[in-house]
Amino acid sequence: MDRPQTWSDRFEGTLHPAIAKFNASIGFDLELIEYDLTGSCAHAKMLARTGIISPAEGEELVAGLETIRAEYRAGNFQPGVDAEDVHFAVERRLTELVGDVGKKLHTARSRNDQVGTDTRLYLRDRIRQIQTQIREFQQVLLTLARENVDTLIPGYTHLQRAQPLSLAHHLLAYVDMTQRDWERLGDVYKRTNISPLGCGALAGTTFAIDRAYTAELLGFDDIYGNSLDGVSDRDFAIEFLSSASLIMVHLSRLAEEVIIWASEEFRFVSLTDRCATGSSIMPQKKNPDVPELVRGKTGRVFGHLQAMLVLMKGLPLAYNKDLQEDKEALFDAVDTVRACLEAMTILMREGIEFRPARLAEAVAADFANATDVADYLAAKGVPFREAYNLVGKVVKTCLSQNKLLKDLSLGEWQELHPAFEADIYAAIDPRQVVAARNSYGGTGFDRVREAIDRATAKINE
Repeated sequence: MDRPQTWSDRFEGTLHPAIAKFNASIGFDLELIEYDLTGSCAHAKMLARTGIISPAEGEELVAGLETIRAEYRAGNFQPGVDAEDVHFAVERRLTELVGDVGKKLHTARSRNDQVGTDTRLYLRDRIRQIQTQIREFQQVLLTLARENVDTLIPGYTHLQRAQPLSLAHHLLAYVDMTQRDWERLGDVYKRTNISPLGCGALAGTTFAIDRAYTAELLGFDDIYGNSLDGVSDRDFAIEFLSSASLIMVHLSRLAEEVIIWASEEFRFVSLTDRCATGSSIMPQKKNPDVPELVRGKTGRVFGHLQAMLVLMKGLPLAYNKDLQEDKEALFDAVDTVRACLEAMTILMREGIEFRPARLAEAVAADFANATDVADYLAAKGVPFREAYNLVGKVVKTCLSQNKLLKDLSLGEWQELHPAFEADIYAAIDPRQVVAARNSYGGTGFDRVREAIDRATAKINE
């Protein structure tokens, strides 16, 4: 059966059922219902305050809208595709509740500025929630860092052993990354928290509305100064998706490291039963499903960013139906980021256990201290490039003899260069190698403790 249209009597026929379903957004934009109700309450109060409707009508509208909110929360208001979208669903139910006065709610408002308002109200809440999750994630990393200042871990460049690090220093890198994420979201919030309500369909309205009043009621910091821009701007959504993509980049990098660390080849961490799964055929296995899923879901958020950029790039001013496609991308990106932050927080808090003995063994079994030999000679007046070349030959010789630098006798050292003395062994000890890197931002133990204090103070501000 053809469905009745939700627009004016300009149309004589009814919409084809398949097109009605294709056109409808109620299947996903019901996510905005609480925000639609909140925005509509503010609009009704403004209409009454400016005399566009009577105070009694304003009160009746607000009461009806709050009744719908209660019905929705109780599970008694679940509109179907015949409602087309959440905005019409609310208006239709409101009219059922309060009669013809419900038809006055849409005075001086278009669905174009209405949906823009709802989306901004939704996103600013989600931004704050994600920021809170980032803080929780950082707290877990900081706890691990405090416990592992003195734990050593091999550091890598090109995925080749490079120099040993304090494990805390490694973890703090992710604290700094996510701090940038937290700050970026704060910037996005500023450009999200601008009210388009009152921009109308595209040109404003002939009614003497008070846009500043509705903005104040809804907690917006500013209002759009151009009605065309107000109804068609989705920069804030693209900015959010960009920030969300960077959050996922950082989570995915840590996820990849956990996957590598948990492998039999590395054995730097053990997976606990809380966050690992087994194989359907190989009973001995523990699989790092959590970090693998995070790594996989990263591409999903990237895809939403790309989709939004492509969606917007060719749209003429002002509103176009294409903009209906912004919501599923935005909603799914929000849900994905939040789920991944929660999962990685649990993983780092109770899903892995570092293996200090294995880490110490790994740090002691390579040539990651070679740079310190060159630094040792440079400190004794040997030009660094000369020292660098000499140490390269030493490493080559050790490899041919299946030795490490620590295995060379003092005589062998002094044959290589007379500047070597007995203190060379202390200089190349892994703990000293780490401790010596005491420049600001380095992995030296004292610097790492300072960094933990700085990070703790910052996230507790």
